[in-house]
Amino acid sequence: MASSAAFLALVLLAFPCAMAKKTYIVQMREQSIPVTFKTSRDWYSANLQSLTSGTADLLYVYSDAFHGYATSLEPHQAEALRSSDAVLGVYEDVMYHLHTTRTPHFLKVEDEFGLWPGTGNHSTGADQPFPEVIIGLLDTGVWPESKSFDDSGYPEVPAQWKGQCVSGPDFAPSLCNKKLIGAYFFAKGYIEALGGNMTEVQTPRDHEGHGTHTASTAAGSPVANASLFGHARGVAHGMAPHARVATYKVCWEQGCVSSDVLAAMDQAIRDGVDMISMSLGGRDGLYYKTVIAIGAFSAMEKGIFVSASAGNSGPFPETISNGAPWIMTVGASTLDRNFPAYALLGNKMRFTGASLCGGSMGNELVGLVYNPGNRSSFCLEASLDPSVVRGKVVLCDGLGLRAEKSAVVRDAGGVGVIIVNTLEYRGEEVPATCHLIPTVHVGVKAGKLIKQYVETDPNPTAQVTMGAVEVNVRPAPVVGSFSSRGPYCPSWQILKPDVIAPGINILASWPDDVSPSGLPNDERRVQFNIITGTSMSCPHVSGVAALLKAAHPKWSISAIKSALMTTAYVHDNTWKPITNGADGTPSSPWALGAGHIDPRKALSPGLVYDLTADDYIAFVCSLNYTLRQVQSIVRQTNVTCSKKLSDPGQLNYPSFSVVFGPNKKVVRYTREVTNVGEAKSVYRVAVEAPSTVAVGVRPRRLVFGMVGEKQRYSATFVARNRTDAAQGGSITWMNWQHCVRSPVGFLWEKP
Repeated sequence: MASSAAFLALVLLAFPCAMAKKTYIVQMREQSIPVTFKTSRDWYSANLQSLTSGTADLLYVYSDAFHGYATSLEPHQAEALRSSDAVLGVYEDVMYHLHTTRTPHFLKVEDEFGLWPGTGNHSTGADQPFPEVIIGLLDTGVWPESKSFDDSGYPEVPAQWKGQCVSGPDFAPSLCNKKLIGAYFFAKGYIEALGGNMTEVQTPRDHEGHGTHTASTAAGSPVANASLFGHARGVAHGMAPHARVATYKVCWEQGCVSSDVLAAMDQAIRDGVDMISMSLGGRDGLYYKTVIAIGAFSAMEKGIFVSASAGNSGPFPETISNGAPWIMTVGASTLDRNFPAYALLGNKMRFTGASLCGGSMGNELVGLVYNPGNRSSFCLEASLDPSVVRGKVVLCDGLGLRAEKSAVVRDAGGVGVIIVNTLEYRGEEVPATCHLIPTVHVGVKAGKLIKQYVETDPNPTAQVTMGAVEVNVRPAPVVGSFSSRGPYCPSWQILKPDVIAPGINILASWPDDVSPSGLPNDERRVQFNIITGTSMSCPHVSGVAALLKAAHPKWSISAIKSALMTTAYVHDNTWKPITNGADGTPSSPWALGAGHIDPRKALSPGLVYDLTADDYIAFVCSLNYTLRQVQSIVRQTNVTCSKKLSDPGQLNYPSFSVVFGPNKKVVRYTREVTNVGEAKSVYRVAVEAPSTVAVGVRPRRLVFGMVGEKQRYSATFVARNRTDAAQGGSITWMNWQHCVRSPVGFLWEKP
């Protein structure tokens, strides 16, 4: 066969007009490497030089998460590459964005299940091996001096670790230790995306705060007397404080580029991590167009648990990202803790909201200002007239960065801020923010009454005060209004998100050189910060999954995922269905997935839904992709799709997504469960369904003689009446010790 590089060089003669270069990720058929080349890199370089007259360089060569390379090409060159038989796919680089003391208590993992010596009543004892789990976090880097990465009492770095700590202008490899065992940075794609004009320091060090926060949430060592200016004081530690941490800096001031993310996944797989945690993402395309999904597939094949944030584009449907079934997709929920603040008006009305850090404005009511209908109503930069707001409280509409609003009011001479939600923006949900002056953030109902007061009173006045931290708040948990919702567009037949976890008002470590508000004009410095997002919920699940892996080292990653899903709960601490933060209505499965994680119950789930790489390949083959597109996802060019599922929903997943259509009113799925509980156990089924659907399960009883035994059942779903509402139910297998619950989401295709 003639050289593919020579062929492509000829093709390019038809495109004489030069265009602006972009970064592309090129996926190659690894089996196609000519024998004349010793390594893949040599082949890729020769191929690329023929295409570009020797003017382009390989930014990255991928080997473990992906076969291929990243480089800068003109669009017509990328198009020519796509026509080569040696190329599986060519993907334009995509910019992703970042999606955080009480959570160990709330999740009941204070003693880490007694896995490590001295941590509980079930200690392994000094004669037992130290359970080793390594969590790799793809984020904004790490602040290695944080006490959350103290390695006191740690044994030597495990032999499975093959990675390193790379140096930067402000980061010496010696800053790593037996806790923080790896640190990298990846910026080549980001630099290309900025046209070579990157001004940030290329270093593993975290100058944003996000990466330090997520890493310490997942696996931070215990730190006594942690707080944010006295708020949330207590012992701060991650979900798996004895796990090792490796950080891969892929996110910078303007975002995270997919070529860098893929390079980090490639490195993490090579390094020997057990978990990959990614609190980043964007709107995904089809699986064969989404490099994170492709890289995560490779990690799954190698037994690496991948968890990722669902995104912060809720409460709107079909906004979820990172929804591939081989990824644990995590939504965000509240804790049972609030940081109250209050708005007292001159008419004696008092409204409760939330806030942090702003200080006190005294005991006097002062003038209240609101200017609707223009930029000043949102308190945007340079929008306020100092002669109007000086010495007053300013009412600001809530769209935009909350901390920035208080900074704008402060700079204009204001002494207090009331931020009000709109019906479209958060509704009644009011996460706390570290403000620069006394500020209270209130929901849309309170905001409406406050605005009425300002409009009708000739001399409106107000006062903003802070309250004491509240715990054991009810109801909790509540799904964050911002938490992205399913269904997941590339495959409606898989229910996403998988679970929810704490992601609102989370305290965790923070860099010494970053202000708690993140604003450049904020000179305050803290060791811990409280922030919100699905970015914060993802590392909670990553850490808990690490605990389960340490407790059950022989479990597959699918078994760990199943355990977390089938033991999740869907009722809050008032024993009512978990609600949405925006409006207090009950959450659908497309908001909370299987429910809120319950680590204690996940330790002993009874039954699990197991999956192998071959099962996922059969799933991908059922998506009506071309064979080439399937091969690009599973990174195997010998896949023929001779085995595929009759329907994508037949994947042996721990949840069900049932999609009815005009000519599809009956859906039947089968599932297989594996007994990881007691021998000689019997389970009986219980079904919950809305009135619009009839559900039948056969058999109604599962009998297991041995541990490890597998049993199958079928579920038939019959549509009675069409509805456009996102409805849900469940199929639960129960015995005296276990409740193994699979959520069911019902959807109707549009005619």
